[in-house]
Amino acid sequence: MTPRSLDRRMFLRGAGTALALPWLDAMVPAFARAAASGAPCRMAFVYVPNGIIMEQWWPAMTQNGPLPAELPRITAPLAAYRDDVQLLGGLTCNGGRALGDGPGDHGRAGASYLTATHPKKAVKDIHTGVSVDQIAAQQIGSQTRFASLELGCEDGVMGGNCDNGYSCAYSNSLSWRTSQTPMPPEVRPRAVFDRLFGGDFDPDPVHRAKARKYRASILDVILSDAQRLKNSLGKADQAKLDEYLFAVRDIEQRIQKTEKEYESRGEVSILAPAPSVPDTMTEHSRLMFDLLTMAFQTNATRVATLALALEQSTRPYREAGVAEGHHGLTHHMGDAEKIEKVARINRFHMDCFTYLLDRMKAVREGDGTLLDHSMIVYGSGISNGNEHHHHNLPVVLAGRGNGSLRPGRYVQYAAETPMANLFVGMLGRMGATVERMGDSTQELTNL
Repeated sequence: MTPRSLDRRMFLRGAGTALALPWLDAMVPAFARAAASGAPCRMAFVYVPNGIIMEQWWPAMTQNGPLPAELPRITAPLAAYRDDVQLLGGLTCNGGRALGDGPGDHGRAGASYLTATHPKKAVKDIHTGVSVDQIAAQQIGSQTRFASLELGCEDGVMGGNCDNGYSCAYSNSLSWRTSQTPMPPEVRPRAVFDRLFGGDFDPDPVHRAKARKYRASILDVILSDAQRLKNSLGKADQAKLDEYLFAVRDIEQRIQKTEKEYESRGEVSILAPAPSVPDTMTEHSRLMFDLLTMAFQTNATRVATLALALEQSTRPYREAGVAEGHHGLTHHMGDAEKIEKVARINRFHMDCFTYLLDRMKAVREGDGTLLDHSMIVYGSGISNGNEHHHHNLPVVLAGRGNGSLRPGRYVQYAAETPMANLFVGMLGRMGATVERMGDSTQELTNL
């Protein structure tokens, strides 16, 4: 049988469900059998708050060069992906500094990180810049179902004063659609899953309770359509489709498992959707990273942000052996025990991030992988959390950007190089060219 040619935007459909497909070889030739440079480029930003123990971040290198086989404690998990990542030094987010406005580094760090703009010190009359992800979304977002995706692993509030006269909107939103319009992250795996795969929220609590009780898997709903498609595909595409459907089923079952755990504890109300946030951050972050990967894999979006936690987060990390709140520990004043606990949290976050790299590297697309066709920035708007430094930020750039990036290196830029210069270069690679954004001075070179 000659494999059929498929439209890139094809969906598997069932009652109330539309399941987007991943890249298959049978997709339209101009897209499906293109070289790596012909695949769509994706861009994501993964944020961690409150700074890093920088002495345990940088490799012991005095000049630019290949990443060593062994990396310091916090970045050590990246060694397995040494050929897929770059460590960039010397980048600064000047908008996070006081610049005459006094205390409020955490509020400024979150609001300035992707906007490269100094936020107005205000609780109600908020103002900052448009974030890099939203610049991309505004220029290329019409090419996908969703212009962008904003995800998180810690819920916050959008109103009130969170940091010395800075609105909570600054601390809780990395993404800004306009200078006054934050894009709060979605932390509920079920909400993201339903958005990607066609579920709907029924406003009637009785109907919703019945739906939870009798809900069938979305794959059960579209099974016959999936089987018909599979029979028309070549063997390689059949294997890809099986892997993809298994992954969707796995995510769905993990979400259902969490919902059933809440139900068993009597923590579910018929007036609201069943809670879907797992008890552990490891599972929560993995679900969100899996959903992000699916969104990129199915071309639902090409732009995403994910905050593993919020600035000033007081979350304890018992999974990393830390019972105290994160933010308080970062003001360690040189206390060795506190420094050790912050380093454990930093390492835990990095372990979470490498799960995303693993997932994206496992997805084959054309002659490369999803990671090859992406640019993923991991980092923080604060370097030294004890002193609230906003220079020489911890920056990981993962992926090959469709062959436009040269991973596997440590690159040290001149002190005070604007982080926005990196963003300008990334936007150009996404086909969202801008002359400048925020405090950028030029496109960052040597990537």
